[in-house]
Amino acid sequence: MTIPDTCCSLAPYFKVHEGQLEAFREGCTDFVEKTGSEPGCLFYGFSFNGDEVHCREGYKDAQALLAHLENVGDLINEALKISDITRIEVHGPES
Repeated sequence: MTIPDTCCSLAPYFKVHEGQLEAFREGCTDFVEKTGSEPGCLFYGFSFNGDEVHCREGYKDAQALLAHLENVGDLINEALKISDITRIEVHGPES
């Protein structure tokens, strides 16, 4: 029996403004805490390379990904005051 692949992943890349790295790191804690209550989240975490930050996220389906974006919308707005999104990738099945 084959299980259908419904997983959707999101990978935003941020460039943190000069002098704002510690504030961005603190904000990541808020993202992780808020995302932890989402039933459709499969994995979620940040990696840092100097002032470049990558968030690796996976959701059980597209609806869960969209629910996540709604859940953390206020945090995204705050993060964008001290960083810029340089790239974003979304992967999942066509359906």
